[in-house]
Amino acid sequence: MDVRLTRAGNRMIGLAMMMLVSAVIGTVVVAAAKSPAKPATPAPPAAAPAAATATATPTKTPLPTKYVVLTFDDGPDVEYTPKVLEILAKYDAKATFFEVGQNIQKHPELTKRVHDAGHSVENHTWTHADLRKLSATAFRQQIMSTDQAIRAQIGSTPGCLRPPYGAVNAAVQQRAKALGKDLVVWTVDSRDWTKPGTTAIVQRVIKNVHSGSVILMHDGGGNRSQTIAALPLILKTLKAQGYGFRTLTC
Repeated sequence: MDVRLTRAGNRMIGLAMMMLVSAVIGTVVVAAAKSPAKPATPAPPAAAPAAATATATPTKTPLPTKYVVLTFDDGPDVEYTPKVLEILAKYDAKATFFEVGQNIQKHPELTKRVHDAGHSVENHTWTHADLRKLSATAFRQQIMSTDQAIRAQIGSTPGCLRPPYGAVNAAVQQRAKALGKDLVVWTVDSRDWTKPGTTAIVQRVIKNVHSGSVILMHDGGGNRSQTIAALPLILKTLKAQGYGFRTLTC
């Protein structure tokens, strides 16, 4: 059967189709609003770099294999000890100072200065006494009083004892051992205490030195101006010959 729509009927059908399309579009919009697209998962942040070590592990300077041990006796002395320290610092050399207790008592700040500069401070008795001639009690007093004076300035007790004049016998050895001391003398004597002149002091050291030598000089006990004059020449020559410097600890 042939159905013909009137103009009014065509309008009605067109209106119905427009409403249907609008409904579908509205449904899609509502659905999109209720179910938003899932945001992309952000990439994990890059790992933070490891924190730098606050302080590097210190490394010890190796001890020289070819070396001498510089020793200075009878200080501290207000005039000569500072000069010795200045020369040692200039040549980057370390030394061992065998100090007399009564001089430490007079100039305790010098003992501390010697220690703070990286040198070794050891015991040379209280009055520079010949230990062979003392009673056991007097021996002990000489050593222990000096230990106490040194300890008050550097915070530790010296383990080395240099007997004045290098004077040692069986009694001195036994008594020193009982006090926990190692006796230390020397192998090269500059004889600076005789004031033979700068050249003689230098020659006596340089001609007799070898690796491991313990060199005796003085920073106290008298006029040490020749020692002060000789010391730079000795250090310069030793360094030119490849020697380093060690200190004594007992």
